[in-house]
Amino acid sequence: METLSDNTLMQKVKNGDIDKMGLLYERYHRHLYRFLYNMTRQKELSEDLVQNVFIRMLKYNDGFQGFGEFKTWMYRIARNTLYDHFKKVKNTPVHTDVKEYETRIVGEQFSDAQIEKEQELKLLEVAMDKLSPENRELLILCRFEELKYNEIARILNTTEGAIKVRIHRALNQLKSNYLEIDH
Repeated sequence: METLSDNTLMQKVKNGDIDKMGLLYERYHRHLYRFLYNMTRQKELSEDLVQNVFIRMLKYNDGFQGFGEFKTWMYRIARNTLYDHFKKVKNTPVHTDVKEYETRIVGEQFSDAQIEKEQELKLLEVAMDKLSPENRELLILCRFEELKYNEIARILNTTEGAIKVRIHRALNQLKSNYLEIDH
C-alpha cells in the first residue's frame, strides 16, 4: 500500500475528503502537542489547542496551496492558534506545572544518575521558561520538533539566515539562563 504524502492528504481534504484529516491527525497530533506543551507548560490547554489547530486546518483549508510543505503550514496555524488564545486571555505562555512533575517522581526509585538528570532537565526547563516567547518558540521548533532552518524561516516568514542568527542568539541566552540558575 502506497503511503500518501502530507501535501496529497491535505489536497484531498481540501477537495472534500475530510476523512483524510484523520490520517494527518494521527501523523501530527503528538508533534503539535509537544510543541504547544513546551510553549505553555499546561497539559489540558495544550490538548485543547491541538484540537483547535485541526479544526482551523479544516476551516481554513483553502489557505493551503500545496506549494510548500504541509508541516510548515500546520505549524503556522499552530502558532496563530496559540497567540490568539493568549491574546484572548491576556496571559503569558509561561507556566510550569509542578504537580505533574511531582506526580512522575512519587513512589519511584531513582539512581543518583537519574536524579541528577532529572535535576538538570528541571533546570533546563526553568532556563527555557526565562526566555522570551519568541526565543523559546525558535528553540522548540529547532531542537524539539527538529525542523530545518528553512522550514522555520517559512513558518516565521523570514529568511534562513535570519533564523540561524536568531537561533544562535536564543541558544546563547538559554546557556546564560542555565548557568545563572545553576549557580
